[in-house]
Amino acid sequence: MSFIHLQVLILLISELQRMLKKNVKFFIIVLLTSTFLEAQSQQKVLGLKEAEQIALANYGSIKAKTNQLNASKAYLTETKTEQLPDVNISAQQDYGTVNSQFGPLYGYKGLSVASSGPITNTQNWNAAFGSLYLSNVSWDFFSFGKAVEKVKVQKSTVNLNETDLVQEQFQHQVRVASTYLNLLAAQQLSKAQEDNLNRAIDLQKVVVARVKNGLNPGVDSSQANAEVSNARIALTNAKETEAEQSNQLARYLGIAPQNFNLDSTFVTKAPLNIDLQAQVNLVDHPTLRYYQNRINVSDEEAKYLNTFSYPTFTLFGVYQGRGSGFNSGYSSSNLGSYSSSYGAGADPTRFNYLFGVGLVWNITNPLRVHYQVKSQKYTSAQYQEEYNLVSQQLTDQQALAETRISNAMKNFRESPEEVRAATDAYRQKYALYQNGLANIVDFTQALYVLNRAEVDNYIVKNNVWQALLYKAAATGDFGIFINNF
Repeated sequence: MSFIHLQVLILLISELQRMLKKNVKFFIIVLLTSTFLEAQSQQKVLGLKEAEQIALANYGSIKAKTNQLNASKAYLTETKTEQLPDVNISAQQDYGTVNSQFGPLYGYKGLSVASSGPITNTQNWNAAFGSLYLSNVSWDFFSFGKAVEKVKVQKSTVNLNETDLVQEQFQHQVRVASTYLNLLAAQQLSKAQEDNLNRAIDLQKVVVARVKNGLNPGVDSSQANAEVSNARIALTNAKETEAEQSNQLARYLGIAPQNFNLDSTFVTKAPLNIDLQAQVNLVDHPTLRYYQNRINVSDEEAKYLNTFSYPTFTLFGVYQGRGSGFNSGYSSSNLGSYSSSYGAGADPTRFNYLFGVGLVWNITNPLRVHYQVKSQKYTSAQYQEEYNLVSQQLTDQQALAETRISNAMKNFRESPEEVRAATDAYRQKYALYQNGLANIVDFTQALYVLNRAEVDNYIVKNNVWQALLYKAAATGDFGIFINNF
């Protein structure tokens, strides 16, 4: 081998090594990319408990009722401070004249001045500074429980808003769980329709082959085509239902619509203890507690209104200092006895105090308050009747829940037999049809029966959990559902 040939061979080997290294890097990049994409495609399973937590944290009505509760708590704090006495401090410094005259005067809405001085025969424009400093205390120390009853009303309102938030959270938990189960059922039904479409396509292939070979009449292929079209329509409708339930779940979770990968526990097994009894008494049901607190607030408001029939006793006291640039000798005969100096008017030289006890009572108030209290009592009676109605409804729902659970479990035990029998029948008819021993009508009937059995199976399994959820909603104990799997 010549030297030139050896150099060419070395160059070829080095180029091959370079290309190999590039390919290895390329393959590594492709492998990493495909691994990443595969990981992305494996969507995280959204468990029901996690869905409930997201919903309680994000849903708008719960946030609104939380703010409503915080507002009522803040107002309760403000209501308690209303029992404190009013303490006012005031200071003013003025500059003006003090001409005065005999005659009546009404200071309508504070639009007139309080000029006070000697009465002179003619107008003059002597002006000086004046000042007034005062402190005032006023305390309604006894009003027949008016302040106390107002605090009680607000406390009842806080309790009402607390139970309103709790019952909204409870109802939303039930809504989320129901929608979760509905979406899971819709996904399973879509799967059943996909399986049905695949079987219809397999049937279509067999029929077309047999028709081409003259083993079956041409009408069989038309019927097979019709079955495929029907299966596609059913799948499309199932997908639409799935999309609606997915959108509803996303709305309840307070997040953007997306495809959810749900926990399959609810379609693979029954609850751990279907006979689990609620640990919540009927009167402690979140909804009934809310309705009871509506009655309590109305009763307290009636008591509060009744206090307006009685008078209010007030303690008051005033201490003031006053200064003036007009001297004590300033009179109609000595109009020069004043100083326009600011300091002369700003410095107080006279002080006064006053204290006493006052009583205010509008004696016609009892006539008006009587009917206000009477109206409020009718409102309480209205709320009581609504409470009784809801209580009766929940009692009826509890009885119905037991019946639904019993029937759902019967169907749950029977459903596997239906699927097994329908599957055997389908396989037999499929084999018979392939061998020319059955017509297409018999085979499509078996196809329909199998599809119906699969759909029934998914629905029956879902209905067991729906029945248990219905019992949880009726009893007010969500734990018998959420902690039963």
